[in-house]
Amino acid sequence: MGIPVVVLTLLLAAVILAAAVPKVAGQAQMRERMAHLGVSPARTRMIGGLELLAVAGLLLGLLWWPIAVAAAVGVTLLLIGAAGYHARAKDPVPAVLVPVVFALAAAALAVLHVLNA
Repeated sequence: MGIPVVVLTLLLAAVILAAAVPKVAGQAQMRERMAHLGVSPARTRMIGGLELLAVAGLLLGLLWWPIAVAAAVGVTLLLIGAAGYHARAKDPVPAVLVPVVFALAAAALAVLHVLNA
């Protein structure tokens, strides 16, 4: 496993964790942002929980690459969905592109793990 895999894993884990904690905690500002996207508080907590599992998978994947691939693919799909919700809500282009960029990074991480296996 190379340095790029470790760095990308830690970066993605930090970003996903920063997004997950306010969702799971039910933070008011996060509830408002998710309501703007048409996501209920219960679904917001569920998404946050999935994001926490993804963080665990990404980090455990540093020990066993198949877990990382599964987590990275899951994160990719989750972020593509997030971009879709932002687009549907007619959010500004940067709000749509941020999850797309991180989805591409997660997909790249999955590929890197497979190539380094």
